[in-house]
Amino acid sequence: MSDYLADVKRYDAGADGAVVDKIVRHLGIALRSRDASLVSCSDPSELARVREKWCAKKLGVNDDTAADEVIGRVCQEMKDDRSKSRVTFYYLVAKHFGKLSDL
Repeated sequence: MSDYLADVKRYDAGADGAVVDKIVRHLGIALRSRDASLVSCSDPSELARVREKWCAKKLGVNDDTAADEVIGRVCQEMKDDRSKSRVTFYYLVAKHFGKLSDL
């Protein structure tokens, strides 16, 4: 858990460990696979999965245009990071939507 929190803090120094822990629990077994634990911004099907599974189902954001805009913003924010942690990516998406307290 501390590795996930440390990665999130690279982008948000004031990140709440409890929120990061909730994301880790939500992702569960998916984090065991290296491929599943990362987000590829160059894969449209991956970004669609983030939009459907995270933005719509978990965060309740059903506006695809808004979701795509925020996902694109997070991709830009993390562009220098070749291995984009799914936990960090999801945290930043939730933060941009103002949904951290809803997790």
